[in-house]
Order: sequence, then C-alpha cells, then structure tokens
Amino acid sequence: MNRQTDDAAMIFEVGPRDGLQSLSLEVPTQEKIRLVNALAQSGFTKIETTSFVSPKWVPQLKDAAQVMQGILRKPDVRYTVLTPNLRGFEHALKAGADEIAIFASASEAFSRANLNCSIDESLERFEPVLEQARIAGLPVRGYLSAVIACPFEGAVAPAQVCDVAARLLQMGCYEVSLGDTIGAGNRETMAALLDVLLDTMSADLLAGHFHDTHGTALEMIRHCVERGMRTFDSSVGGLGGCPYAPGSSGNVATGAVVTLLEAMGLRTGIDLAALKAAETIAASILRDAA
Repeated sequence: MNRQTDDAAMIFEVGPRDGLQSLSLEVPTQEKIRLVNALAQSGFTKIETTSFVSPKWVPQLKDAAQVMQGILRKPDVRYTVLTPNLRGFEHALKAGADEIAIFASASEAFSRANLNCSIDESLERFEPVLEQARIAGLPVRGYLSAVIACPFEGAVAPAQVCDVAARLLQMGCYEVSLGDTIGAGNRETMAALLDVLLDTMSADLLAGHFHDTHGTALEMIRHCVERGMRTFDSSVGGLGGCPYAPGSSGNVATGAVVTLLEAMGLRTGIDLAALKAAETIAASILRDAA
C-alpha cells in the first residue's frame, strides 16, 4: 500500500484529526475544511481528515460528516478517517472515506482510559470493522498508542508492543503506526523497540507517530529512517495531542519533518511554500484556542 522506494518517504498528515481533537475551543467546520483543502494543495497523498467517534467523547469532531462533505477532493489524495467501531465505519463509508484507521494501545491502562476496554477487547471490537472494510475494498491502517511509555503505568515493554502490532497486521491492517503518545521516547528507547519489532516484521509495515513533548521526535525519526522506515505521521504547525493522555500535547510539526527527511536525501513530494498556507490556518486556529 503505497510502499516507498529507498529515496522516497511518505508523510501522513494527521493535523485535521489528531491535531484538532484535543482543542477545547470548538473549531468552525469551515476552518477545518479550509485546512484540509490547503493541505491537499501542498502535495500530501494521505490526509487524516476527521473521525467518526461519539461527540460525547470527542466533541471537537462532531461535524465529521459535514467536513467530509465540504472538502474539495483531489483525485490523488486519500482522505482517511479514524473509526472506533462498526457504527463509525458505517458513517465513514457513507461519507466517502478513501481509507480508515483503527486504534489500539500497547498499554492495558491506556487502553482502558482511552477505549474503556482491555487490549483484547479492543481488538475483538475491530474484527467486524476489518471484515466490512474488506467487503467495501477500503484499506485499514492500525494505530498503536503508548509504544514507549504510558501516562498511567510507565515504561511499556517492547515485547508487548510487538505482540499487539503483530496482531493488528494479522487482522488485516496494511501498516501499524507506532505512537509515542506522551513524547517520552528518544533515540535509545526507539532503537530498543525497533530491535524487537524488526526481528519479526518488515520496516515497511511500520510508521512513526511521535509527539515532540520533550523535543526528541526528530531524532527518533532520524533513527527510524536509518533502520529502514519511510512513513511518518506529522501535524501541520505541530497541532495536537490526545485528550486521554496527560502531557501528550504537541505532535511533531510537518514542516520540520519535511525539512529533516529531505536533508537526509529522501523525497517527500511536499511543497513547503504551499504548506505555509496550511500552517497559517493552523496558527490562526491555535491563536483562537489560546
């Protein structure tokens, strides 16, 4: 699924969903649409546009259907949607999502805080979603949170991360995005995790999703590239965080990731000049939310 050549990298833009979900101020629907459209003009081929979750849990994304209906779709862009369950999947399918994502945790405590169920229960919940996605012909991406540390139980064992990642792949996810949800990782902890993961799975089945809480996200991305990974999530203007993870604010900024990867000799296809327009919209949203 869009596997990268040795000199190319995929940047998966998550700002419109993961970037906005934790903001307390309600962002107007038209601003979300403007942001997605500006990102589409910047060269991204995958944009995580919204999520069909209960407004009770994530009120910021209650306008998911309106956002999907309002965007100006480009044929070379996959507009992806996060879906927590079969009901969310059905809404995403009706809204015309090009791809869906499911999300699990490598930490039992974080799974219960974020999903209100155990890891095993969460994976069972996703089975019908994956089955319906296969029937509909939609690719499914798996998110795996707390791969370095959990805000409730501390360090997470690489073997536990490996087990859940392998189960997501076996269930039918084409890729697993490794989330350092609270930005606790660094080059050394990422190296220890990849030592275990790459023993059992290929680097091209993995993506990096790092929060820059302590300024370590770019060094982690650099190490991942050195180990063969070529797909990384980022958020325009550094928007984001998880509402269920204390201290998680600050997804790594897209512009910084583009600059790093291209300095390392990888093609991203992102037009930094065009990205400025999206960054301006993101900055305006942040100012309003401050």
